[in-house]
Amino acid sequence: MVSQTVQDAINTQINNELSASYSYLAMSAFCQHMNFVGAARWLRSQSREEYGHGMKLFDFLLARNGIVKLMAVSEPKPEYSSIADVFEQALAQEIEVSAQIDKLYELVFNEKAFAALVELQWFLQEQVEEEKTAREIVAKFRLVRDDPASLLDLDRELGARREEDVNAVTSE
Repeated sequence: MVSQTVQDAINTQINNELSASYSYLAMSAFCQHMNFVGAARWLRSQSREEYGHGMKLFDFLLARNGIVKLMAVSEPKPEYSSIADVFEQALAQEIEVSAQIDKLYELVFNEKAFAALVELQWFLQEQVEEEKTAREIVAKFRLVRDDPASLLDLDRELGARREEDVNAVTSE
C-alpha cells in the first residue's frame, strides 16, 4: 500500500508521461505533414515509449493496491517553425520530465516509500538516456541547419529507429 501523498504524486506522473506521449504524437503528425517521414516515425515510436512509461507507473500503482486516477491530458502544440524546432521542443520536454521524475523521487524518498524508490530508479536512468538522445539529435539539426541533402539524410537516419528498441524499454 502506498500513502495518499505518494499515490497522488504517482498519478500526476502518469499524467505527465501520457501528456509527453500525446505531445510526441502531435510532433509526429507535424513532421508527417511536412513529409519528413523518418522524423515522424521516430517521434511516433517515442510517443509509444512515453505511453509505456505511463503504463509502467500505472501497473506499479495497481500492484501496490493504489488507486489510479486518470486526469485530463492537455492539448499539445500543433505547429512548429521547423523540423529542427520539433526536436528542440522534444529536448525541452525530456528535460522537464527529468525534473518531474527527480521531484517525484525526492518526495518518495522523504515518504520512505521504498518500493516506489526502486521503481523510480529505472525512470532516473531512462531519463538520462532520453535527454542524451534528444541532445544528440538537436546537435545534428544545428549542424546541418537548412542544408536540404543533410536534412534528408538526417530524416532517413531518424526513420531507421528500430521498433524492438522501443518495445524493450516499455516491457521492462
